[in-house]
Amino acid sequence: MKQILATFVALAAFALPVTAQNYTASCDTTVKARYIYNPSKSPSVYGLPVHRHAIYVNEDVTTHIVMPENIKLVDISTKDIVGNQCADNIVRVKPAHRMIPNELLGTITVIGERHLAQYNVIYAAGPNKADALYNVQQEDMKNYTNPQVGMPEGTMARYAWAIYGTGRKFFDLHTSAYGIRAVVNNIYSIDDYFFIDFSLYNSTKVKYDINEIRVKLTDKKETKSTNSQTIELQPVLTLNKATSFKKAYRNILVLNKLTFPDEKVLTLEVSENQISGRVIYLNIDYTDILHADGFSPELMKSLEKPISWYTFTLNNLK
Repeated sequence: MKQILATFVALAAFALPVTAQNYTASCDTTVKARYIYNPSKSPSVYGLPVHRHAIYVNEDVTTHIVMPENIKLVDISTKDIVGNQCADNIVRVKPAHRMIPNELLGTITVIGERHLAQYNVIYAAGPNKADALYNVQQEDMKNYTNPQVGMPEGTMARYAWAIYGTGRKFFDLHTSAYGIRAVVNNIYSIDDYFFIDFSLYNSTKVKYDINEIRVKLTDKKETKSTNSQTIELQPVLTLNKATSFKKAYRNILVLNKLTFPDEKVLTLEVSENQISGRVIYLNIDYTDILHADGFSPELMKSLEKPISWYTFTLNNLK
């Protein structure tokens, strides 16, 4: 009996360090947990459901994510995904290396001017199964308050297009020089912005090449006083990007809403793309700004016209 007990104690003393050693050796902290995406169910982490749409990527395909408004920030949660922003409203991504098919690489958050969208990025088994182009849908986006953006640029452009399709309401704001007649068609006040609709008409046979369009706040009477100064204003949006026209040209500039004293005047300066080019000045008094029209919902009906109609109209005005 004593011999059996001594043998058991010896075996226990010998086995204890071996068991501890084997347990320590089996703990590999470099092992990566992989989550496999099941298309029939929403992926989950730690048992909590995450309801996000999936974007499929492959290392042989560049996936372009297009948002309906300008992108301010893109957040990628993992180093397994690489990419960059290639346009105002487009970001491109792809896997950093080959992965397991249907593996959840991480999440990508696309933050726009007033909305954000979040997606799970899934590794596709082949290039033909990857999303080369993914358009962010309205139902994917969530609203958020961005104090730096009063109105998204897409919404601003929709208002500008609606104004573009309206008739002229201002008939006293015009000027002529070098065979060019400049007129203000409409001035609208929408939220915190002024929409200035103006046209240029060329009565000469020489095409007008636009160098730049500048908006300035200047004194009505130019003096040599040191207090006299010119303030240049930067438009938030310029609707028409045409650089020349033969007979007629129409554009809409969007400015941040502002007030200025009666001694000042808002000046539109259009200069030609030549050394001795023609320069047109169109002055707008503050009293005219105060008569800016409010935007009625009826004007939005003009947006029901197809995009080709706007393109055709712009081409004919050049």
